Amino acid sequence: MIWLGLLLFLALLLGWVVWLVRRLAVAPRWDEVLPAGAARWVRRGAGAVVVVGTVLLVVAEVLQRLVDPAPWRPLLWLGLTWVSVVWYLTLALALVALVCGVLRLLRRPAWRDAVARVGAVGAVVLALGVTGYGLVEAGDVRTSEVEVTVDDLDPGLDGLRIALVTDLHVGPVRDTDFVASVVDRVQDADADMVVLGGDYSDGLERHVGPYLDPLGELDAPYGVVAVTGNHEFINGDADEVMARLEGLGVTALRNEQVVVERDGARLVVAGVHDAVGEGDDAPDPGAALEGTSPDDAILYVAHEPSQVEGGRGIDVQMSGHTHGGQLWPFGYLVRLDQPALAGVDDVEGVQVVTSRGAGAWGPPVRVAAPPEVVVVTLRAG
Repeated sequence: MIWLGLLLFLALLLGWVVWLVRRLAVAPRWDEVLPAGAARWVRRGAGAVVVVGTVLLVVAEVLQRLVDPAPWRPLLWLGLTWVSVVWYLTLALALVALVCGVLRLLRRPAWRDAVARVGAVGAVVLALGVTGYGLVEAGDVRTSEVEVTVDDLDPGLDGLRIALVTDLHVGPVRDTDFVASVVDRVQDADADMVVLGGDYSDGLERHVGPYLDPLGELDAPYGVVAVTGNHEFINGDADEVMARLEGLGVTALRNEQVVVERDGARLVVAGVHDAVGEGDDAPDPGAALEGTSPDDAILYVAHEPSQVEGGRGIDVQMSGHTHGGQLWPFGYLVRLDQPALAGVDDVEGVQVVTSRGAGAWGPPVRVAAPPEVVVVTLRAG
């Protein structure tokens, strides 16, 4: 069954590559407007770029899961960035193909050829331009401030500031310097508590785990807590990652809770494993919320917004996972799977704060979904 799935994937990948090459090299009929030699070079160049880019992508996807990414970083950067280029190239060329199909039906071959040529050039310019913009946007982590009113919150904790850091995804492209810059931003926010929401790295922990060490510099009066994300389980070393965080002074919430207290005022902070965890690492809301009552002020930390638990007395949930869509228009697809994309949403009676995350998965590119550290100020209702 695995081999059948792999063959199907390779067939789809090959079909996609062939379609892209045809839209760039064949459909525009370059030999009708260019000298024979120039037209031949355009066709060969277009084909070579698409094929080489796709090969680099496949190689990058394999390498990042097996080896220390440090010596391979330029190749990984190229291969993963190609994801963005080819995505926007595909969107643009699909639109061009649609227009060309209509012109074919209207029997306007000259117009069709002109649209195919202009569209091919325009698609390349668009894909490169949007990807370039997205590279810049992905490197500009910002601080987003939100206020959430909690009816059960004791006035003694009014104004409590909690920084939410999710989806660092260090490894293939981002390393220690990136994490240190995020830590500096969190420290500048002067938060009372820091919540780490999962998806810390991509790759084997023994290779990329040290990139997370700057998290040990996080300093907040009520501490730093962390939960697992789905990528910890995809990578197969969730326990190792959480152990590293604990070694840095972070409190790992494995279906557990801690209590923030100030002058008798209490806030329960409960955290669960990601939804894909299994066995002892499966999410267990009951264990995380054990001993709480509906009158308690409860902050629930779960990597995915879809892990919301309505009717359990939870006041606020903090999540990540969505990346805000990362590459437009993926956000619309994310909403088919998750009840929230970014910001604050009421889901099943719980105020869910969803961060777009600080890093990026796959391509180090973000389009219309800037990276962020979210600082939540709790207000007593």
